[in-house]
Amino acid sequence: MASATSLLRTAGVNQYEMSGLSRKRSHAETLVSTVDDKKDYNLAPFTPLKKPTKGGKNPSGSMKRSHQQAFSAPPRPGTICKPAPFSDDEEAVRDRNACNYTQKITLEMARAGTSPRAIRVYADGIYDLFHQGHARQLMQAKNLFSNVYLIVGVNSDAMTHQRKGRTVMTEDERYEAVRHCRYVDEVLPDAPWSLDDEFLEKNKIDFVAHDDIPYTTGSETDVYAHIKARGMFVSTERTEGVSTSDVVSRIVKDYDVYVRRNLARGYSAKDLNVSYINEKKYRLQNKLDDLKKKGKEMIEDIEGKRTDLISKWEEKSREFIDTFLMLFGRDGRLTQYLTEKKDSVMSALSPPSSPKAISHSSEECNSPPAKTSKFDFSSRPGASLVDDDYSDDDLEPGGM
Repeated sequence: MASATSLLRTAGVNQYEMSGLSRKRSHAETLVSTVDDKKDYNLAPFTPLKKPTKGGKNPSGSMKRSHQQAFSAPPRPGTICKPAPFSDDEEAVRDRNACNYTQKITLEMARAGTSPRAIRVYADGIYDLFHQGHARQLMQAKNLFSNVYLIVGVNSDAMTHQRKGRTVMTEDERYEAVRHCRYVDEVLPDAPWSLDDEFLEKNKIDFVAHDDIPYTTGSETDVYAHIKARGMFVSTERTEGVSTSDVVSRIVKDYDVYVRRNLARGYSAKDLNVSYINEKKYRLQNKLDDLKKKGKEMIEDIEGKRTDLISKWEEKSREFIDTFLMLFGRDGRLTQYLTEKKDSVMSALSPPSSPKAISHSSEECNSPPAKTSKFDFSSRPGASLVDDDYSDDDLEPGGM
């Protein structure tokens, strides 16, 4: 099976481009554009990995060979799988030696994308408390042109303390922070404060990336003045509101808060350079804050239970009101029951009324009753024989 290096050489990719394929997406794009899909590279057929059997062995008897093969496989082009090398590492030295610096690249060529090789761009800084502003600056430098090899110089502690002031992170910590930024291809430790022609020639630098603001650091001369004069300066934009000084200012502003925070996390007063009295004060404040927090949680718990109780009472009160109205309302069951019982009691206490007399005509009522004989024989047998009515009116006075 042909090696990856021989295949890339066959495809027309030079050594300089091959050295950076694992870190630079632009180099991967260059590779894709130069490989001939129709050409036969005599690649070995693909053999799928065999599934390990029980006991962790594959049929050939080796322990978990498929797992080892998966991790030993070469990364895809453009994949970042390791930090950027230092300038004196073998990989960086190989890239630098492979660069034909006699081919000068102008700004117009770089912007037009007609550069015959990768463009070596240099950016420098202190990079203390590496933050998104630093990453954004390096991202801009990496994307200035289509095929950029980004070299980042980091100043040492001695140089920074002398020129600008004390740093929070050590130089080794700052080197490692920059190395693990995805846009960086090479890290140059102990970078010089100002750049001269010898430094540019030694590291084969085509352009220097920095923001447009003159960098004087106490003097009236911009350290990038001669770089700008040579046409090798390319500007980037600063990220407003984000800087190392801003981060330090936040810490200083809330000093007590961060001291109490670290004391609560197990740091000693000696580690934080805090006196005995201040340590006790901060610890007491932490305990008071814990009590306040617990009290607040208790009150919130009580408020939550009270809210639940009120909501439940509202639901039950509606049921109570509905039941009360059903029983004691105007048309409620109790009212209907009392009405029925009232009718029964009244009917029991009041006797039925006597039947009414037959009414007579007004003429009969006003006339006096008819006179009858003392002896009425009309209804007896032989009444027809007695025809005379012997009433008192027919008797003559003194007739008795």
